[in-house]
Amino acid sequence: MLSERSSVEIHALKEQGWTISAIARHTNHDRKTIRAYLAGERQPGVRVQARPDPFERFVDYVTERLREDPHLWAQTLLDELRPLGFKGSYSTLTRQIRARSLRPACTACSHVTKRPNALIEHAPGEETQFDWLELPDPPAYWGFPHKNAYVLVGSLAHSGVWRAALSPSMDVAHLLTAMTTLLALLGGLTRVWRFDRMRTVLDHRTGDLTPMFAAFAKHHGVQPIVCRPRSGNRKGVVEKNNHTAAQRWWRNLPDELTVEQAQASLNAFAQSQDARSRRTKDGKTTAAAMLHLERLRPLPPVVFPVIVTEERTATRQALIDWRGNRYSVPPELAAARVEVRQRLGADTIDIATASGTVIARHRVAEPGLGVTIRDTGHVTSLEAIALASAPPGRPHRRKERIPPGPAALRAAAVLTGTAAAPATVIDLAAYEKAAKNRNTLR
Repeated sequence: MLSERSSVEIHALKEQGWTISAIARHTNHDRKTIRAYLAGERQPGVRVQARPDPFERFVDYVTERLREDPHLWAQTLLDELRPLGFKGSYSTLTRQIRARSLRPACTACSHVTKRPNALIEHAPGEETQFDWLELPDPPAYWGFPHKNAYVLVGSLAHSGVWRAALSPSMDVAHLLTAMTTLLALLGGLTRVWRFDRMRTVLDHRTGDLTPMFAAFAKHHGVQPIVCRPRSGNRKGVVEKNNHTAAQRWWRNLPDELTVEQAQASLNAFAQSQDARSRRTKDGKTTAAAMLHLERLRPLPPVVFPVIVTEERTATRQALIDWRGNRYSVPPELAAARVEVRQRLGADTIDIATASGTVIARHRVAEPGLGVTIRDTGHVTSLEAIALASAPPGRPHRRKERIPPGPAALRAAAVLTGTAAAPATVIDLAAYEKAAKNRNTLR
């Protein structure tokens, strides 16, 4: 590798008429090296790799991903590169990104300031932090009523172990349902639950807990604590886990997954985070090891009675989707809006009209099986209506050949004046009848 000083020298000697062999002897370099620098095939200060660069084939992908998303985590990018055949480590990836200047600067975020944060020690079993994570642009076939998908994240403040539940809404019924799921996944109860100032937890007019959430907290024997205004960083454990879920799970979630498959993927990702390292005053450990020190209290033997209600549109086959399965409604409600209600912990669902009248009840199947459950009465009524409304005969095909028939041809002949005169037809049966009535010849 030649320096800039040596490159200038060999170019000057070449301009003075020196041969490549003379320049090579003078500078003590190989003739091929001198020839490559003079021809511009090599650049000063850039060392030629002795072997092929294994990262070279990934440069285009990394460049495009970082151009699309300048804030993409290197760890998330590593998760995407593993299935593509990248064998390097995290440090190798970050070194290549820095050396090749692959990450562009985000001008839109260059003026954002950061507030100072303080580290807060949490005793084992003391606190669980909850927070909603809003995720934009969920797949349209999920059928969520809003433009966002919502994930409730629950984090144990001491160990940092977290779990998450995907939800179509942030109302109080879905909050309590998601919390019930998270408490079961975390394995127990801490002394305190911490929230930000969400309206399903705090009544902003009175500054007190909402009645439904207060009853839920009493049922579990836990004290809820709401953060002070503009003090969201007080629950930094769950905020960091929110960031991890958004950047490493949601960003590269495939489009073809169903809601149930996405939830299973989220569960697996959250469990994989238990192995991450944690530093304590006693040394280096893992979140999973610290989880055993939490001393969580057991959950109540029965779940809190809350009813989840969601709207659905029945198909033309008089079916509605619910938790990855399909259930029948009366055929009169085909293509109509209905309400689906399920009591938390119950094994049945009720389907009601918009006015609130329950018109069907089904035993729920395991979520995500993709089965269709029909009521026998609904099937019979749907078949009767379908047969009664079916038109007679075979429906026409779009490209079927139907030339003009005899009647149409006769009408066309009349219009064009080419209709032939009717032929005279002699009916001998009339003469035979007249002859039978005569007895004698005259």
